[in-house]
Formats: sequence, structure tokens, C-alpha cells
Amino acid sequence: MQCNCSILGDETTREAIVVDPGDDIDEILAILARHQLRLQYIVITHAHIDHIGGAKKLKDATGAPIYLNERDIELYQMMGEQAHFIGTPTPEVTNVDVLLREGDEIRCGDIHASVIETPGHTPGSVCLLVPNSERMTLIAGDTLFRDSIGRTDLWGGNYRQILRSLKDKLLPLDDAVIVVPGHGPLTTVGREREHNPFLQAL
Repeated sequence: MQCNCSILGDETTREAIVVDPGDDIDEILAILARHQLRLQYIVITHAHIDHIGGAKKLKDATGAPIYLNERDIELYQMMGEQAHFIGTPTPEVTNVDVLLREGDEIRCGDIHASVIETPGHTPGSVCLLVPNSERMTLIAGDTLFRDSIGRTDLWGGNYRQILRSLKDKLLPLDDAVIVVPGHGPLTTVGREREHNPFLQAL
């Protein structure tokens, strides 16, 4: 399903964060091993199967805890229904270890990822705002895409809510912020402010 999985690694401590391990866990483990990274956190932007389907495998392989917003726990427990909907085998699930909330900060060496709650695509959708030495990066999950936004016709989706999240939480960010969406190519807040028809409507 071509979900974008992000791996953030600190060059000094060799600690890492994996965001949205939907599948291809062997590939994720190979990247961690190649860069000699120790996984500290598995962070899920929302509980759709393509973003969380591989979380248990990754947790079993590394022992790293799973972080998810509380409002998506019910959706995570619907993994069988989600798998049936898209015609794939149901992945195993496990306990969520830490419940993400607005303003939480996930620290990994010099990496400080701040949690922004952006409900709409799902009730518990979150984004991660990550400062770095060059430009701020927003790991947006399925809240914001290049030229589009997350769909709201699936379980728990709410069109008015996602527009409110975009207007109140993401549009105030600087134009230079790099956006890593849950699917598709990278973009920036400025580009989407100018070209994304959903943002222009706000």
C-alpha cells in the first residue's frame, strides 16, 4: 500500500525512532542494523492497517514500545475488519505501551519529536514536528499530502475535523517546514499553502 515509514536515527547515541511500520519489517530491521541503530520507540501516526500492521513484529524483534493516541485504540482493535476490507490477512496485534497526547515530546538523543494531535482522518491521528539542523520536518501521517489531504470516509473519519486540524495546527507552521506525508512524495507547508486546493479553501 506504499505507506511511507520513517526511521529517525541519532548519530551520537545510535538510538532510533521508527514511525508507521506498516509492513516490510525485515527491511526496517536491515536499515537499523546497517546504521547500527538501537530502536527506542515505535510511533504510530494513526491506527489504519497500512501504518500499524507490522508494529507487533517490530516490537517482538526489538523490544521497543509502541506509542499511539488513545482515541485510535478502538480502531487498532478492529484490525480484522480493516484487513477484510482491503482483502489481506489479518496481522497480529499487541498492546500499546504509551498513549500519545498533544504536546508530548519523544526524545532520542538530539532528536526531539513533538506530538501534534490532528484528528479527522481518524479520531486519534497525530503528526510529529521534528526540528533539525537545516529545516523543521513534519511527519504528517495521512493528515496532509502533496496536493491533497487524508480521506475521511473510513472508520472514524470526520471531514470538518480534519479541516479544523489543518487550519489550527498545520497552517500556522512556517512555509519552509518539510512535510513527510503518509503516502506519496515529500512537500512543504508553503507549497501546500499555495497549491493544495483543500488548504486554499481554508
